Amino acid sequence: RPVLLGVDGGADALIEAGYTPDLILGDMDSVSDEALSFAATPPRRWFRRRQQTELVLHAYQHGLAPGRERLEALGVPFRVVEAAGTSEDAAFLLAHEKGAETIVAVGSHGNLREFLDKGREGMSSTFLVRLRVGEILMDAKGVSRVYSSRIRTRDAVLLVAAAMVAIAAVVAVSPPLRLYVSQLFEQFRQWLFDLRELL
Repeated sequence: RPVLLGVDGGADALIEAGYTPDLILGDMDSVSDEALSFAATPPRRWFRRRQQTELVLHAYQHGLAPGRERLEALGVPFRVVEAAGTSEDAAFLLAHEKGAETIVAVGSHGNLREFLDKGREGMSSTFLVRLRVGEILMDAKGVSRVYSSRIRTRDAVLLVAAAMVAIAAVVAVSPPLRLYVSQLFEQFRQWLFDLRELL
C-alpha cells in the first residue's frame, strides 16, 4: 500500500486534497497548526483512516531543530531525526531506508536550474541523496507518462469485436436466443418500413 509522506507544507496540500498523510516530516516552519493538530488527533474507529499520522521533526547538525518549540507548545507527540541537508532529502532517505519500492515525488525540488543556481543552499546534499535513491525515485509527471490510462482506439475496437464474436457464438448455440434475436430483427425491419412510409 502507498505511504503518504508530507514534507513541511506538503502535509497541508495532502490534507486539502482529501488525503491523510501517514507521516509528516520537516523542520515544521511551513506546516499549518491545523495540519499538526489533525496529525495529533487520534483516529476514530468508524473513520477509515489507517493509523495516526506520525510527526517527525527534522533536526540539523548538532541537534538544532527550529520547530521543536512550536511542537512542544502545541503539545503534539513527535520524533526527531537528525540529518544534514533539506527536509526533502531526509524524507527521501527515510523512505529509502525503510524499504520503499518506489518513491513518487510530487512538488519536489531538484531540477537542473536549481542545481545550477549558486544561491541555493543544500543542493549538494540533494544531489547526493538523488544519487542514493535514484533507482527508485520518480517524479509525478514521469509516473503519468509511464502509466498511461488512455485507451487506444485499436484496443477498443478489438474489445468490441471480441464481445460481438462471443455474443454471436452464444446466439448461434442457443435456440431460444436465436428466436429472440430474429424477432428483434423483424421488429427493427418493421420499424424501418414504417419510418419509410412516414417520409
